[in-house]
Amino acid sequence: MKKIISGNEAIALSFGDSGGVFASGYPGTPSTEVLEEVARLGQVYCEWAPNEKVGLESAIGASVAGGRSLATMKHVGVNVAADALMTLTYTGVNAGLILMVADDPGMHSSQNEQDSRNYARFAKVPMLDPSDSQEAYDFTRIAFEISEQFDTPTMLRTTTRISHAKGRVEQREQIVAKVGAWEKNVPKYVMLPNFGKLKHVEVEARLLKLQAYAETSPLNRVEMADTELGILTSGISYQHVKEAFPNASVLKLGMVHPLPEKMIREFAGKVQRFMVVEEMDAIFEEQIRAMGIRVDIGKDKISYCGEVSADIVRAAAGGAAAVAGLAPVENLPQRPPTFCPGCAHRGLFSILAKLKTFVSGDIGCYTLGALPPMSAMHCVVCMGASISAAHGMAKVNAIAGRTEKPVAVIGDSTFFHSGITGLLSMVYNGGNALVIIMDNRTTGMTGGQENPGSGSVLQGDPTKQVDIVALVKVLGVENVVEIDTYNLAATEAAIKKGLETPGPYVLVDRNPCVLRYRVKQPTVSVDPEKCTGCRACLKAACVALGLTASGDKPKVAVDPNICNGCGVCTQLCKFDAMTKG
Repeated sequence: MKKIISGNEAIALSFGDSGGVFASGYPGTPSTEVLEEVARLGQVYCEWAPNEKVGLESAIGASVAGGRSLATMKHVGVNVAADALMTLTYTGVNAGLILMVADDPGMHSSQNEQDSRNYARFAKVPMLDPSDSQEAYDFTRIAFEISEQFDTPTMLRTTTRISHAKGRVEQREQIVAKVGAWEKNVPKYVMLPNFGKLKHVEVEARLLKLQAYAETSPLNRVEMADTELGILTSGISYQHVKEAFPNASVLKLGMVHPLPEKMIREFAGKVQRFMVVEEMDAIFEEQIRAMGIRVDIGKDKISYCGEVSADIVRAAAGGAAAVAGLAPVENLPQRPPTFCPGCAHRGLFSILAKLKTFVSGDIGCYTLGALPPMSAMHCVVCMGASISAAHGMAKVNAIAGRTEKPVAVIGDSTFFHSGITGLLSMVYNGGNALVIIMDNRTTGMTGGQENPGSGSVLQGDPTKQVDIVALVKVLGVENVVEIDTYNLAATEAAIKKGLETPGPYVLVDRNPCVLRYRVKQPTVSVDPEKCTGCRACLKAACVALGLTASGDKPKVAVDPNICNGCGVCTQLCKFDAMTKG
């Protein structure tokens, strides 16, 4: 059977077709759809974990118990899961285990351009890098086979273009899922130092076996053609290489760690100019140069930043850089991303901007509060860091004699992911920050996935719903107050009290995500006789608000097709010109 599906859908389909038993992970673009598709297909048990470390650890347990398992995450999620990964490479597996990681060259939806190929080298595990949807499907099955043959976790790497682009996929014969034996093996699975020392020797020996496998594996192939230019590449870069130089000789790597040194050496010796094309880091180039193999064109011509394209490849090799196409339109107005109409975050950041507090932010929809016209978030690092960073800020403020109390803003899913421990540390160490938890009952930025506070699991079945207020109190926070950020006056009063009260102070806003839960209220209307055109309401940064084109002083107008009736703009209006309903 042939289908037109994305790379993420192909991985999910292959996981079920390849005898997969258990899948876990944390949503993060561009990896999110893999688990969602596994759930939709309904063949294999799957779940959202509170964070990537828990997801990988759960997959480890499933593998030890005899079931082929899958852990999914985006590139920054591997940072969270790395603690488990680095020991998993020692213990090995029972049934096959795949760590699927999606990198994001160009930072379409990420805070950095981390190259996960570094982790394969760091952990000394094999990594496969598909270049289209068919390979995403095929490599998933092969990853399980490699995992079991070499007693190792296998990393399956995609990038944004592979994850989301669609291509034709032909399904293979389905493997019936079987759960193997579950055996106690202390020297294998318990990494006490004495056992770990022995396992490290095995890891190094395994790496040599994997390198020999790479030399003959069909995952790596040579496409000899014109020998004037030979290009080594992998993943989505292979597609750009073929577009730029369809007649060039190509060494396409499907297994990107460990590298097939003999194959590379022979290929480089057959071509006049040897070029290495890879996105982000010089993982291939550095290793190839270390082998003593010349590289004529590489990162000296291809940037470490952003995505590779056919134009970039062509220009790097000395060809014509530009291809005729649509010319970019100049002088377009800036359209920065902003909150959805009706979002509860809008009211909060309207007040934070007014109070001019220092806000330590986090990863989520609310990060948009850093953009104009609000400009009300001043520090964002990684998942869960808002609370920990605010704690550090407060300690240094005290040392410097400053009285300003920092504010940390975090969402419910991020709080469950890695914010709880930061708050625990703040309480334990006598911190002094205001923490605002925006509890919209979903993982909003990645598309509205379930989390421990949403009341249902990935498949939609009901489950216990975490009470954040009760949880915060258990952590030892004495001042915990529920707020409604749609009420600007009450929100401002609550924030001021939190800033004035010494010690940890937590505000919890429990308003559902308007997009995820389809919240709709009566729209706002404007009385043109009362509107003075002062534009105070525009500080809400709502896309439903605009200005009329007539008159000497344009007045505000509301698009009823976009307005969601949150009422934040009506509270910002000083002349009662705006009303709901």
